[in-house]
Amino acid sequence: MAEIEKVREVEAEKKEKEREKEVERKEIEREDTLEVCPECGSPRLIRDYRRGEFICQDCGLVIEDTYIDAGPEWRAFDSEQKEKRSRVGAPITYTIHDKGLTTIIDWSNKDYYGKSISVRNRAQLFRLRKWQRRIRISNATERNLAFALSELDRMASALGLPKPVRETASVIYRKAVDKNLIRGRSIEGVVAAALYAACRQAGVPRTLDEIAQYSRVDRKEIGRTYRFIARELGLKLMPTSPADYVPRFCAALGLSGDVQKKAIEIIKKAEEKELTSGRGPTGVAAAAIYIASILGGERRTQREVAEVAGVTEVTIRNRYKELAEKLGIEIIL
Repeated sequence: MAEIEKVREVEAEKKEKEREKEVERKEIEREDTLEVCPECGSPRLIRDYRRGEFICQDCGLVIEDTYIDAGPEWRAFDSEQKEKRSRVGAPITYTIHDKGLTTIIDWSNKDYYGKSISVRNRAQLFRLRKWQRRIRISNATERNLAFALSELDRMASALGLPKPVRETASVIYRKAVDKNLIRGRSIEGVVAAALYAACRQAGVPRTLDEIAQYSRVDRKEIGRTYRFIARELGLKLMPTSPADYVPRFCAALGLSGDVQKKAIEIIKKAEEKELTSGRGPTGVAAAAIYIASILGGERRTQREVAEVAGVTEVTIRNRYKELAEKLGIEIIL
């Protein structure tokens, strides 16, 4: 009996809320249909949300003094805050094949009030879930997108890439699908190439070796597919700067911000003297970090820097000697 009374109270509250919403809607509709002032006939009417008044600008008549502000009760100072504080559901995302617009039937087997669903209805819910999974992927294109985007998410998670990079990579892959660039190529190869391009666009570059490490294709195929996609989609990507790798390498080596700043300064001086042309950006970044770590009193060995940067010790040795000589840096080993 207590449960029945509780259900009745909940239903009564829902009906009362629906009645209040209906009254509010009719009030707003009535005010929206009011196009002219009833006193002077002027169409210049304004709503003062701060005072809650509906006023005529010409004669000053207060048409309504208890005006309801239908806007949000919060403020947002940029688009990101606005999306976070909005209560209309999750934003559209390109990292899901259906852009996150579909709904799901939860597996908790509980109703709206948190009560367990009866055994009789569970079989029906199971069938509904099964058919919902089937209709979410209705054709070959959606099946391709579903597999590719899940693979992209796996690789991005393994590489520790932020959400904007994943969104950019998803958009690049979708454009490749629309232009029929996938035909004759492996899905994994195109996904890896799209992720590599997105990293370069977002200024958080990863090397082809790092991408290949978590992909199911080799470095050569990723590079070939990337060049093809960049040409066909018209991607304007600037060459990667060695300075883009410095923060990540320094963080992995546990170096301070002063060493990081010094390494970037060395790279900028090297770029001014065109010492980085024709050299791999990771090798130059590793050599600059090695020099900065010695100058900053936080020395790291060539082997430690080489393991983090993914280059050989010989490369670091050649690059750091060249930088020290051309820039006039005195290094005491």
